Amino acid sequence: VLNNVAPADIGPLDEESRLLAINLAANLGLATHLNLNIIPSTAISSPETVPSILSSAAAHGIQPEQIVLEVLESEMIEDFDLFTGAIREHRDSGIRFAIDDFGAGYAGLNLLAEFQPHLIKLDMHLVRDIHAKGPRQAIVRGLLSTCRDLGIDVIAEGIETEEEFFWLRQEGIDLFQGYLLAKPAFEQLAAEFHLPEPFPV
Repeated sequence: VLNNVAPADIGPLDEESRLLAINLAANLGLATHLNLNIIPSTAISSPETVPSILSSAAAHGIQPEQIVLEVLESEMIEDFDLFTGAIREHRDSGIRFAIDDFGAGYAGLNLLAEFQPHLIKLDMHLVRDIHAKGPRQAIVRGLLSTCRDLGIDVIAEGIETEEEFFWLRQEGIDLFQGYLLAKPAFEQLAAEFHLPEPFPV
């Protein structure tokens, strides 16, 4: 979609999409976290981005603690100081921040060190067939150790098989996203959830 949007229109589309998502979540009666993507350049160029999210959420009865803003690691962040400064102002609001698709973009460990989010979401290509891929296992173990030291939670996304789930679970990951657990639905909450059991010991 973004490839068909003029560069000048991406920021407004980015903001409008989040506000529509908040409205939809409220209408669906969402009682858990609401994860919203945010393009890093939008956070820098528009200081009202996070306040508008908070204002819209409050108007729809959604608490700041329910909102997780996911920064797209796939977009180049040209000025880390400006970006982290723009985000740091809102850390006390209750909103949580995450790095989406970690391991697939430009920023990598620099973003992790400077931004220090509440969560990172391991890119699906990193966790694909991880139970059988030694190099990927070593990378994920290293990231898990680093995130534990920094107090950052880790979400494994794109989980499609029980083998992937059990390997990552055994390494200490508690948060998962993927077709194995629930399939996405258009403008509705997932109707069915599957949690692999029993957990091997």
